[in-house]
Amino acid sequence: MLAAFFAWANATVVKLSGKLELAKAFRYTITRREALTRFVSDGRLEADNNVAENAMRGIALGRRNYLFAGSNSGGERAAAIYTLVTTAKLNGLNPETYLRDILAKIAEGHTINRIDELLPWRMVPAAAASLP
Repeated sequence: MLAAFFAWANATVVKLSGKLELAKAFRYTITRREALTRFVSDGRLEADNNVAENAMRGIALGRRNYLFAGSNSGGERAAAIYTLVTTAKLNGLNPETYLRDILAKIAEGHTINRIDELLPWRMVPAAAASLP
């Protein structure tokens, strides 16, 4: 199907005026054929980049809010929180529950020299903890 698509694209692009945006889109696709079809020969690759774009959506939506971090150190704190939240999600944790849990442990006296025990990949997801 991909071979047929690219054959059709090559036949169609020559019929279009070179200045048309559609012709530019066809040329873009044709010149990137190898990269666009790599997912067929490598099963680890996705046919699209929706996962990456969805992961970046929060950054794009919050861009204006980042102007109001207050200072460089405020921006660094925000980056640290975003990192913890995203890492918690990637490790199957509910970010709000995770943050409540680690903040409670720190408030109860969890020592700084054992802080690595509170990292998201060291925590057991609530669903896994409730399994028999």
